[in-house]
Amino acid sequence: MQQRIYEVMFIVRPDMVDEDMDKLVSSIETQVTTAGGTVKSLEKMGKRRLAYWVGGFQDGFYMLLTVEGGGALVHEIERRLRVTEPVLKFITVRMDEEIKRMEKMKKLRDAKKRAVPVQAVVVPAAAATEAAAVEPVPAAPATA
Repeated sequence: MQQRIYEVMFIVRPDMVDEDMDKLVSSIETQVTTAGGTVKSLEKMGKRRLAYWVGGFQDGFYMLLTVEGGGALVHEIERRLRVTEPVLKFITVRMDEEIKRMEKMKKLRDAKKRAVPVQAVVVPAAAATEAAAVEPVPAAPATA
């Protein structure tokens, strides 16, 4: 099974206690590890204003979880987030293709930086005088 990198962003109710939020995060992390995946990082982005009212709330705590694992793992994480009452919204994005694309762009950019600029070709004076010494071929007379 191929390991892929996913980012799971989820928004938790603003009135949730820190201890309960830590419990939720640790349960998701244990689910990832028991399913054979690894948690790359967890970023608590803090309380932010939502774009629109969700479940009667205008604010929410944003959490960004980066995991490495298979599709079944992500399916199970999404299922758990869907049935967890304090989670207002979530989204999962596959990042391994994006990371490959960014690395490719960086290599191209670095290659362009390292490329030596093309210098103008300098024609020696002897070659220039030989080219001028050749007589042009006369054009054929026009027939009327």
